[in-house]
Amino acid sequence: MSDKIAYARHGDIAVLRIENPPVNALSQAVRQGLWDAMDRAESDEGVRAVVIVGEGRAFIAGADITEFGKPPMEPHLPVLCNRIEASPLLVVASMHGVSLGGGLEVALSTHYRIAQPTARVGLPEVNLGLIPGAGATQRLPRLTGAQKAVEMITSGAPIKAGAALDLGILDRVTEGEPEAVGLAYAKELLEQDAAPRPVSQLPAADPLDWDATYDAVLAKGRGQISPAVAVRAVQAASELPFAQGLEKERELFMELMQTDQRQGMIHAFFSERAVSNLPELKGVASRDIKAVGVIGGGTMGAGIATAALLAGMEVVLIEMKEEAALAAHERISGNLAGALKRGKISQEKFDALTQKALTVSTNYDSLGDVDLVVEAVFEDMDVKKQVFAKLDAVCKPGCVLASNTSYLDVDEIAASTSRPADVIGLHFFSPAHIMKLLEVVVADKTAPDVVATGFALGKALGKISVRAGVCDGFIGNRILATYRTAADHMVLDGASPYQIDKALVDFGFAMGPFAVADLAGLDIGWMTRKRKAPHRHPDERVPTYIDKLCEEGHFGQKTGEGYYIYAAGKRAGVPNPKIAELIAEEQAELGITPRPFSDEDIVRRYMCAMVNEAAKVVGEGIARRPLDVDMTLLFGYGFPRYWGGPMKWADIQGLDAVLADIESYAQDDAWFWQPAPLLKTLVAEGRTFDDLNKDAGK
Repeated sequence: MSDKIAYARHGDIAVLRIENPPVNALSQAVRQGLWDAMDRAESDEGVRAVVIVGEGRAFIAGADITEFGKPPMEPHLPVLCNRIEASPLLVVASMHGVSLGGGLEVALSTHYRIAQPTARVGLPEVNLGLIPGAGATQRLPRLTGAQKAVEMITSGAPIKAGAALDLGILDRVTEGEPEAVGLAYAKELLEQDAAPRPVSQLPAADPLDWDATYDAVLAKGRGQISPAVAVRAVQAASELPFAQGLEKERELFMELMQTDQRQGMIHAFFSERAVSNLPELKGVASRDIKAVGVIGGGTMGAGIATAALLAGMEVVLIEMKEEAALAAHERISGNLAGALKRGKISQEKFDALTQKALTVSTNYDSLGDVDLVVEAVFEDMDVKKQVFAKLDAVCKPGCVLASNTSYLDVDEIAASTSRPADVIGLHFFSPAHIMKLLEVVVADKTAPDVVATGFALGKALGKISVRAGVCDGFIGNRILATYRTAADHMVLDGASPYQIDKALVDFGFAMGPFAVADLAGLDIGWMTRKRKAPHRHPDERVPTYIDKLCEEGHFGQKTGEGYYIYAAGKRAGVPNPKIAELIAEEQAELGITPRPFSDEDIVRRYMCAMVNEAAKVVGEGIARRPLDVDMTLLFGYGFPRYWGGPMKWADIQGLDAVLADIESYAQDDAWFWQPAPLLKTLVAEGRTFDDLNKDAGK
């Protein structure tokens, strides 16, 4: 029998303890061990019941990720689950920690389920572009009803033990050591002469309006197909006998295994875990961070302060004037009130954070004891240098000095201090206490332990941290500027901003680029265009029609008018009729005859521009790996997760086809569509961006 399963007998009950640390993933050895242990229990004279329990932190956290992408090995999980369910012995799952994916499917194949109050259960397969494939779509609705099963499977979100009990997934919730709890429950069931109770033999769930449910789930997923396919699998549980329902589930599961979306989501899953694993930081200890300073209490500074407070750090926030300091305190308190309302913190914790852990001051001397300070002031180099001169004077030796700049040269900021080795860029995304991305911008003289500290802070704040080099816009904003320019060019050439926004939302983005510009503020782009104007290449095409709107004081949502017009109190807008007039005027000035674009043309140009600039960013070393770009775009810019990121999208399309399109676009605009050298090299060598990721991991 496998060494992953410990077999013990307590009277007429056999205990099968899964021992595959840290979270008892369902490796081949675990599956084989469970199979063999069930055989042993059934042949062990006098055994009447089996308790399955997990060692360590979890019952079973799910599949073994090291087996992803490899040929499946027997015993396959669906067959194992059917084998457990068919046992003549009474089988109990005693659950603690998490029971996710295949772990919950194993539990559903037992006859009775008991769990700790802190346990959580879930079916997250849709987050990998799949559906549960070992019977959960057929068993779960027989316990919960079809509607609740659809909600749980299509969301992928885990639920707590109490909710699982209410839904009928669990039979009992009891505190105690899991094995002891499971044994006591099994003894009680045997004393009651309870019989095995296969879920497969329970009545099928009542049907829903399946087509309407499918359409609603597909719309909610913004093009992700696996949740909608899960609806069809649950539908089979209502309409087909159990065995045929299992066949349908397997058929749908295998179809999803072959999809591009499954490739993209598996890539995102692994890249999310690899992105902060940098060879350069192996063996490098970070500096301690107990107290954090923040300069500037606007939306960004308040968000950074909120995130640090929620991570258990003390925060000193500096503002220029008393009224601004009071407003910053109110802003942070409002953010924390949101966490209180959502149950993330208690009232006692809220009071402690706002009254004790947070200090708001107008005096830089208050920063004397902080371990790291983040500057989050106006995006102007002279202003930032003035701030860093003050920080250089008041912060203790070893304090990390960080700038939250979105575009500016961190090397130049560092050079304005007497300690450039302590300076780093920490580019948060607004609202900083909610958005997951953190670009850790490493300047030429940044010390390795300061880089490690940036990543340690990101981890403490729950961020996806990406290493970036110094250039205008770093990784994300540099690429954003390029694909946004591609959209601007399409507008000048005949596509409307509203067609472009719709085409990209249909592709999977949460918002189109023009709606995003309104949300961020049109003044940001206006200011950037003015900043870059003195150094602009004469062949660069830069639309100016939107600047005229900015000159009138219209900056998007915050002023009620931009590409869209916003009614008071509403975030969604309607197209602004002025925009078409301004575009037409500029087209006439430039002698452009507008031409039609299909939605497919729009998406292809937008994506090719994104990939081409991203390849330049990787080729120059600004991003170390293509996956760094993918995670930046996924977590900071609303890129659809099911494509895995722009580099994975390009691999799926074929780099040769992407390059061919770029070269065809270059015939009309050779300056903008200069193919990235790295892209040309990869195509010539028949390699992919993912090959570079693998090379970096060796």
